[in-house]
Amino acid sequence: MYIHEFGDFNEEYLGQLLEWSPTLVVLASQYEKVVSLDVKVDIVIGNLEEGVELQENIRMIPMQKDGIADAMEFLVKEKYPAVNVISKINSFDDLTCYLPDINLVLFTDEAKHYAIKDGFSVWKPAGTVFLIDIIAYFEADNLMQQDEREFVVVEDGLVSFRFQAPYLFIGEVLG
Repeated sequence: MYIHEFGDFNEEYLGQLLEWSPTLVVLASQYEKVVSLDVKVDIVIGNLEEGVELQENIRMIPMQKDGIADAMEFLVKEKYPAVNVISKINSFDDLTCYLPDINLVLFTDEAKHYAIKDGFSVWKPAGTVFLIDIIAYFEADNLMQQDEREFVVVEDGLVSFRFQAPYLFIGEVLG
């Protein structure tokens, strides 16, 4: 897991995500907030302010880009297969180059966003809301458009996606 911007992220969701995360990487500016939640940090990206007390066995990685790129490059280099990212940014604009090498899920305060490939199917209950930025034509079964980027599952069952682009970026409202 990588925490880029904690913001108002739900601490209960954080606890659930940490159960599945063997390594916790945080941006230096988020370190004190995360440690205040009694969470063990493994790796810090960037420099901490002078006087900040470090937990034991922390690995420091210099920030050479914008933090999130540094974290992705480190995780890819270390052969991590997947990463959950907590950030206020809900866009994959700067992250698409990492998708061939790492499965990436982007969590914001309100939703989780992820890239899917053509043919992706998932079972969802009726009423589930998907947030989809329409950047390419796609077709889906069991999904009805509500507004510009909100799509609702029509009935309990599989939702299947078909498209030509390399990825489709979808989000699900946390709730």
